[in-house]
Order: sequence, then structure tokens, then C-alpha cells
Amino acid sequence: MFARILEFVPLMEKKEVLPILKNQEGFLEILPLVPEIKTEKVLAVTLWTGKKEFERDEKEWYPKVEQILKPYLTNPSVRKLYTLETTLCEHFEKTLIA
Repeated sequence: MFARILEFVPLMEKKEVLPILKNQEGFLEILPLVPEIKTEKVLAVTLWTGKKEFERDEKEWYPKVEQILKPYLTNPSVRKLYTLETTLCEHFEKTLIA
């Protein structure tokens, strides 16, 4: 399982991105981590079934998502890529797949 973490400070909430993600093969879930202090960075974790699906989204769809978000950000977003170590969170993985 792969994860992308996007850090950004939004000017306002945008809901156009979620339908794009939900239509992507291999997309499992988005975990938006919203800070208590609204001027701090939001973290959005997207979870993917595998590297192939994740890489397809990176190439084909992420540039479009980035363009949708760009006008609503106070500064450029930072994107970090991770492999999710599922042996440490078996219950979480089972819940996502169910």
C-alpha cells in the first residue's frame, strides 16, 4: 500500500478534488488532517492499493488536482511519498479493504 502526504495552507476548502480521486483505480481513501489553528498546514494523506495505481495517478491526474488547488493555496504545496508498512496496522488495512 502506498501513501502520498500533501502539506498545504488553504485559503478556503475545495471539494472538487475528491470526485477525481474516488474515480481513480487503486484509490482507497483520503485522510484529511486539519489543524486546530486554521493558519497552519493541512495534511492530506491519500492511500493507494499499489505502486502501479499510485504512479498512474501521479502521472495522469495529480497535475490536474494541483492546478485546481493552486489558486486556493497561500504557498506551494509540498508532496511526500511513502510506503505504508501494513504489518504495523493490520486492523486498519482490513477495515479499508472490507
